[in-house]
Amino acid sequence: MTKPKRAKKMLVVEDQGETCLLLGLILSDRKFEVDYVNNLLDADEYLSKNSPSMILLDNKLPDGFGVDFISYVKKTHPKIKIIMISGFSTARDVAIENGADAFLEKPFSMDNVNDAIDRVLA
Repeated sequence: MTKPKRAKKMLVVEDQGETCLLLGLILSDRKFEVDYVNNLLDADEYLSKNSPSMILLDNKLPDGFGVDFISYVKKTHPKIKIIMISGFSTARDVAIENGADAFLEKPFSMDNVNDAIDRVLA
């Protein structure tokens, strides 16, 4: 008998409840095991104990900017894929330069999220 495939672990770093709820609904269809934190300090603590395969990372957080956290994550956890989320398209270039694997501009659709995940996991 084969073991059931373990769900891929994903961390959502987002401080807006509505966005977390929306992402939760989209990701539930994808069979991800999803954890949520709402600031960079909690994200860093989470990463010290867990190894998600992907992070959906908001840019504007209560304790800093996600774009500044990307290079830190890539140095300490190089295998983790990062999808940057921002309401400002101007953050795209910095996010990609810092090592983000994809960029999602708010507002985004279910298709946008799924397409970004598919590209990053391909």
